[in-house]
Amino acid sequence: MSSSASSLPIAIVGGGIIGLSLGWRLAEAGARVVLFERGEAGLGASHAAAGMLAPGIETEPGEDPLIALGRESLALWPAFAAELEAKSGLAVGLRTEGTIEIALTRDDAARLARRVAFQQSRGAELHWLSPASAREREPHLGPQLAGAVFSPHDHQVDNRRVVAALRRVFLAAGGELREHTPVAAIEIGGSRVSGVRLRTGEIVPASSVVLAAGAWSAELDGLTPAIRPPVRPIKGQMLSLKMDPAHPLLRHVLWTPKVYLVPRQDGRLLIGATTEERGFEVSLTAGGIFSLLEGAWRAIPAIEELPIDEMWVGFRPGSRDDAPILGPTAIEGLVMATGHHRNGILLAPITAALLVPLLLEGRVDPRLAPFRLERFASRERVA
Repeated sequence: MSSSASSLPIAIVGGGIIGLSLGWRLAEAGARVVLFERGEAGLGASHAAAGMLAPGIETEPGEDPLIALGRESLALWPAFAAELEAKSGLAVGLRTEGTIEIALTRDDAARLARRVAFQQSRGAELHWLSPASAREREPHLGPQLAGAVFSPHDHQVDNRRVVAALRRVFLAAGGELREHTPVAAIEIGGSRVSGVRLRTGEIVPASSVVLAAGAWSAELDGLTPAIRPPVRPIKGQMLSLKMDPAHPLLRHVLWTPKVYLVPRQDGRLLIGATTEERGFEVSLTAGGIFSLLEGAWRAIPAIEELPIDEMWVGFRPGSRDDAPILGPTAIEGLVMATGHHRNGILLAPITAALLVPLLLEGRVDPRLAPFRLERFASRERVA
C-alpha cells in the first residue's frame, strides 16, 4: 500500500545514515514519516565510521552485485552532498583526492597485485605507482615501501557532518524524529505490517515499516525466523590523531596491509579499524589500539609525534554475505534497509533512491533483486 493511500505514517526504525537519508527523501516527496531512534540520531555506526567512498579499492571477489551498487551510489554522491550542503547550511567534507593503497613487503605486493588484477577485471580504474611516485604524492610514507596503487575515483566524506546535515534536512522537510525512543517489536496482523510497539508499550500504527536499525535489526520482537534479517554486530575499534591542518602528514586516504588512514580537513587523522566478532562488547582494548597504531606507524612513522585525539568503538551491521538486505519482504508493508556492513556511508544515496519508489508507489526496482532477504532462504534450500 502506498503512503498516499493511507493517513498513517511510514515508520522508520533506526536513525543512522540509512534511515535519515530515506526519511529525508520520503518527507521531501510529501510522505508522512516518523523515524524512531534508540539513542540520538546518527550516533551509532554512522558516527563511528570513517566515511570512505571506496568501491574500487574495497572490491572483493564474489561481490559483483555489490560492486555495481557501490559504483552507482558513488556516482550519486557529488549531487547528494551538494544538495545536503545547500539545504542544511552545513559542509559535509566531501574530498575527491582519491585513495592510495600501499604494499610494505614483497609478499604484500604480490597479494596487492592479485587483488588489483581482479578489481581491474571488474572495471576499476587503478594505477600502479612506484615507491618514488607514491612518495611524491605522500612524502611522509616510510622507507619500507614495495609498491602502491592509486584509485582516482575512491573518495571520502565526513560521516559525522553528513548525519548532522541529514538530521537537519529531515526535520526541515517535515519528518518527525523520535530520539531516545527504542522500538521493541514490529507489529504484524496476518500477512501485513500494522506498526511498531515501543518499549514503553505504546503501539504506533503505520502504513509501512522500514527496518533500518543496523546491527540491532535482528533484536526486535515480532519477527518470525523467515523475516528476521540475519544481521549481527561486527565490532570495530578506531582512533584519531591530531595533525596540523596547515601541514598534514597525509592528504589522501591511505590503505596499508593492516589499517587504513583517513585525513580530515580539520587535521584529524582517523585510523581504523579492527574487525571483531564479539557481539555488542563495547570495550576499547590494549591489543586493538596497539594493532591500529603499529599498522599506521609502519606506513607513516611520523605519526608517533601526534597527540591522540579520540578513541571509540562502533558496530557494523554484517549480514551472512556482507551485502546489504534491501527491499520488500513476505510481510506486506515491511521493508528491509539493513546489513550494510562496511558500506553504509557509501550506499546511503542509492538505498534511498531504490526504496522511495517501493514505499510510495509499490514499485520494486529490479536492482534490488540480489539484495532481498529471500536470497538467504533460497541458498539454504539449495544447500
